[in-house]
Amino acid sequence: MQYCNKTYGIFLSAAVVFSPVAEAAPSYRHINGKALIAIEKTYGKTAKNRIARWSQTLDSFASSESASDGELTRFANDYFNQIEWKWDIDHWGVEDYWATPVETLGTYAGDCEDFSIGKYFSLISMGMDTNKLRITYVKALELNLAHMVLAYYPTPRSEPLILDNINRTILPASQRTDLLPVYGFNGDGIWLAKSTKRMASGNNIAKSLPSWGRLNKRMRKELL
Repeated sequence: MQYCNKTYGIFLSAAVVFSPVAEAAPSYRHINGKALIAIEKTYGKTAKNRIARWSQTLDSFASSESASDGELTRFANDYFNQIEWKWDIDHWGVEDYWATPVETLGTYAGDCEDFSIGKYFSLISMGMDTNKLRITYVKALELNLAHMVLAYYPTPRSEPLILDNINRTILPASQRTDLLPVYGFNGDGIWLAKSTKRMASGNNIAKSLPSWGRLNKRMRKELL
């Protein structure tokens, strides 16, 4: 069984000054030669080739005029769900670590937030609108554990579909009665569960979710 037993902290206050400006999400299309050389030095040739093929697949989907959102979400969900699940303490030597997609694919291991992050940035890199996606902290009720999934919203007001590694079938949220949503976020903001009002936006996301800020810094560095 693949799950996470963590507390994903969120620190928000009335004193936060909202900013509508957010940095553009890093793209994993066309990972350049310099970055691939660095990846090979860190993770080895097999990992470098795996990451290069993943990048090429993202580019192929992004260049396709016929690929549907359904095809994109199925690819992202299936691709990261095949990776070995491993506790952060065993994998990285710390209790909680949000790995970049390159780190996850380089080591070919991760846990629930790593898979959700990988799916999110795969979809963004394939051209999906950020507004359709929220990485979502939930409680897995049957396991009584903290967990993280990726929610896909076909339209702003529609019921989301859940991309998950516990139940690997993409299902509407109403059919995932085993999950209790707490809050969701993406590169544009943070929302409480079932709310359309953003709690934080722009550069304040990294202040509210420090792990997200550190993740994005490492992503930009590894793609130079």
